[in-house]
Amino acid sequence: MAGKSSAKVQDDYYAQRELKKGAAGWVLLSFLGVAYVISGDFAGWNFGIEKAGWGGLLIATILMAVMYTSMVLSEAELATIMPSAGGGSEFAKRAFGPLGGYITGTAILLEYAIAPAAIACFIAGYCGALFGAGGSLIGMVPDGMQGVTTMLLGGTWMTKALFYGLFVGVHLYGVGEALALIMVVTVIAVAALVAFIVSMIPHFNVANLFDMKPAADVAGATAFLPNGWLGVWAALPFGMWFFLGVEGIPLAAEECEDPTKDMPKAIIVSMTTLLIFAALILFFGPGGSSAFLIRDAADPLIGAIQSPNAYGGPTFVSRLINVVGLAGLVASFFSLIYGASRQFFAMSRGGMLPTFLSLTGSRKTPYVSLIVIGSIGFALSLFVDGDSLLVVAVFGASISYIMMTASHYVLRVREPDLHRPYKTPGGKFTSGISTVLGCFAFVACYLANAKMTMIAAAVFVLMIVYYLAYSRHHLIDYDPSEDDLN
Repeated sequence: MAGKSSAKVQDDYYAQRELKKGAAGWVLLSFLGVAYVISGDFAGWNFGIEKAGWGGLLIATILMAVMYTSMVLSEAELATIMPSAGGGSEFAKRAFGPLGGYITGTAILLEYAIAPAAIACFIAGYCGALFGAGGSLIGMVPDGMQGVTTMLLGGTWMTKALFYGLFVGVHLYGVGEALALIMVVTVIAVAALVAFIVSMIPHFNVANLFDMKPAADVAGATAFLPNGWLGVWAALPFGMWFFLGVEGIPLAAEECEDPTKDMPKAIIVSMTTLLIFAALILFFGPGGSSAFLIRDAADPLIGAIQSPNAYGGPTFVSRLINVVGLAGLVASFFSLIYGASRQFFAMSRGGMLPTFLSLTGSRKTPYVSLIVIGSIGFALSLFVDGDSLLVVAVFGASISYIMMTASHYVLRVREPDLHRPYKTPGGKFTSGISTVLGCFAFVACYLANAKMTMIAAAVFVLMIVYYLAYSRHHLIDYDPSEDDLN
């Protein structure tokens, strides 16, 4: 179908590949942006303390906050120029041609297809603690249902199958219903974070932030940077966990009411919300308990609130967070499946991936992409641990950040007169900052887990070989989103 742009291709081909227009306004999109990320507030960020101490994680988080803020502001401009389900891949295609678009789209796929599999592992472990044999909530289940509950939610492969089946099914039913459910779950998760922060404020003590001993064998190690400056670099991926995924809002561009107004507003509101929560949790979590004690905790919020410096044991709030924390994982799991399916859909529609992946059903949902995403993610969650999968996701994310922000810079230089309904504050300087920091984040993946980084790189190379050998000869010239480019 390469080179075809006939009426027949437009009418027949695209009629089978239509998303539901006007399904979301800026409020739903804002919740989507927060939902992508919110699981990172509940767990994961604290491992940066082990790498760099609290001071090192603070610096890493500030650097990543600057990178993400400058990146999403650049995205806000690009999304009003090119409102497409392809998001970053369409931005890079305009700036660097089809190969640039394919590289960026593939990087986004690695992030958004692999991250749900990692979160599925965390959900299974979380459910095992709550509903498995001897779990904290299994006693609340009626006797006749305990066996079934333990089987379904006890941390086994059935837990992962249940969550993938349930939430892929909701996405198949309709985008409006899916986004509404994402909003509800996100509200619950946000309420739990607010309860945690309020509970920790009375126990805040600056000394708790610096209770890690400086490494004796590291030059320049201090109480603020117990592992020196190299530790800060190693902590960058964990600083990213406070924001990883927010860049996916433009993937909903074709399904929102007015991309030129809704996209910038939703992106800014989401990022502002995430910055506030990152600051509050980073200060009052370890500051109200102990940076040393929660540095390697699988559930740092629970560890913090039950630490000797805080409440010294279980409380109503800690039990609430223990239960509601699952909502944070579900919100990110659910929303990332949405983002992955839209990226698959857009790349397939343009011929970069097999075109059957972009077929949509009567409810205007990309059902083939959703089923494929669910199947791949479920299979990976059975054979690879969550921490390793997250490294692969961060690897893809870093590449996409570099490409998207570089696209903004290039288009500002090459096409200065292009109509821009929203303009990024700071222009090229803003996107340039994000591009440079993205390069540092990319190298930090190797410092965090060299083996998984190399595996991710091998998969990435194979995908590029597929493009060069096959799909570049089968690209679809016409794309509905291109109507908005000029």
